Amino acid sequence: MFGLGWSEMLVVGVVALIVIGPKDLPGLFRTVGQFTGKARMMAREFSRAMEQAADESGVKDINNTLKAAANPQKFGVDKIKEATGMTKGPATEALSAERQAAKEKMSDAMAKAALERKAREAEDAAIAAGEPPAGPPPKVKPEADT
Repeated sequence: MFGLGWSEMLVVGVVALIVIGPKDLPGLFRTVGQFTGKARMMAREFSRAMEQAADESGVKDINNTLKAAANPQKFGVDKIKEATGMTKGPATEALSAERQAAKEKMSDAMAKAALERKAREAEDAAIAAGEPPAGPPPKVKPEADT
């Protein structure tokens, strides 16, 4: 806050202990704490009042306009989406559900293919080692990601 490190605070504490005395030191710290609390409260209140005044005068609207001017590409894309009505709506939700179903279908198919490939590789390794094949691979239903 004031650029004081622990060593400076220790020196101030020792000097305060010597000058004020151990009897009155807790009261002094309490008073200083209350004073800093009141100062922080006043600073917060001042900041809120300034923000409220800025909101009422339209400074935030000007700020948004300046930000849009600083990044015209994003501003243009936002305005195009707004004009075409491409905000998230029921059509987007339906498309999202369709995509999720397709993803799950592909995941299941890939899991099944991987299990079959592993079974074939195990059978080929057994044949190469001179063992008889173990029979048809077990049918395992892959678990779906949800």
